[in-house]
Amino acid sequence: MNLHEYQAKELLKKYHVPVQEGIAVDTVMAAEEAYRQIKTQTGNNFAVIKAQIHAGGRGKGKIEGTEQRGVAVAKSVEDVATIAKNILGGTLVTIQTGAAGKKVNKILIAQDVYYPGPNPVKEFYLSILLDRAKGMNVVMYSTEGGMDIEEVAHNTPEKIFKEWVHPGGGLQGFQARKIAFNLGLSGEAFKNCVKFVTNLYNAYVGLDCGMLEINPLFKTSDEKIIAVDCKMNIDDNALMRHADTAALRDVTEEDPTEVEAGQYNLNFVKLDGNVGCMVNGAGLAMATMDMIKLSGGEPANFLDVGGTANAQTVEAGFRIIMKDPNVKAILINIFGGIVRCDRVAAGVIEAYNKLGNINIPIIVRLQGTNAVEAKKLIDESGLKVQSAIELSEAAALVKKAVA
Repeated sequence: MNLHEYQAKELLKKYHVPVQEGIAVDTVMAAEEAYRQIKTQTGNNFAVIKAQIHAGGRGKGKIEGTEQRGVAVAKSVEDVATIAKNILGGTLVTIQTGAAGKKVNKILIAQDVYYPGPNPVKEFYLSILLDRAKGMNVVMYSTEGGMDIEEVAHNTPEKIFKEWVHPGGGLQGFQARKIAFNLGLSGEAFKNCVKFVTNLYNAYVGLDCGMLEINPLFKTSDEKIIAVDCKMNIDDNALMRHADTAALRDVTEEDPTEVEAGQYNLNFVKLDGNVGCMVNGAGLAMATMDMIKLSGGEPANFLDVGGTANAQTVEAGFRIIMKDPNVKAILINIFGGIVRCDRVAAGVIEAYNKLGNINIPIIVRLQGTNAVEAKKLIDESGLKVQSAIELSEAAALVKKAVA
């Protein structure tokens, strides 16, 4: 589950991680009031307005049809009103959103961190994620933070440092100090960075994050270390331990069909192909997608209905798949182990009758418990459904359907 920047920062503050303070708003009037509050608190006329979407590259991205950037600096309440009006309700297109962009429903009015002081400011990069190859969390960091970190990683990978953390011991003090040292910090900034990295790692583990990225990690002119931006992803499987965090989910940022599938406990991921898939079991679903490609088609989705497929889940699956106009055929591939094939066949027939006019070919391949009885039910139903028992039969039917 992805979080917005303002949500992630509030969670980090609970772990004593210093962040760029800000107020999230969804109207121009609220943006003006937030600016006045920030100005009073900081004594600074400057403030940063940031579009809140689940995508990076906001600083370089533009609101569709305008020159308005997704991140902008304001130095007066009039500036805030103009920028907020330009961003709110607009579609922000960034390098990570693709051409479709994402609608901006909220903006963050944040404090200016480039205030004058005795020392120069500096932007760094730092992230924590799981290195699956090593079976350990890894802290990735660089002295070259900011909007061009992707180019840094591509052109000068030697500037990206990595520190692996053993799962049994957690982040050690010497590792936090090593990170601060490699970032070139000293004195008060060094001490603050050690505390920051330690608390950030505690937040990563405590919140069951899948990924936690701070870019930029910022050293202020008075030697403070703060998170200016934050991207946070929470492991869905751990949300049962974090009811308060689960409540932060923003379904408007997710694919509507994936949200609907979740309501029926269906594991669904939308793809760009032309053959809809409905399968029981993730492994079989992956094999089915491979088979579709080998047959000359392209899978339009990943859909695992689980081991308890029934008429309701089959109907829900049908409805979700058919919302995709690119789908030219639907393949149902069920292995009857826990679930009986004849029960699934009955569910397919019932769902088909409820949905009524279905104008695309449907291929049903049932194998396992009561597969023969299931094929007979399909064949005698009078519906325009093609049945198969062998995978090769289903592959041939798919190839014919998309030819």
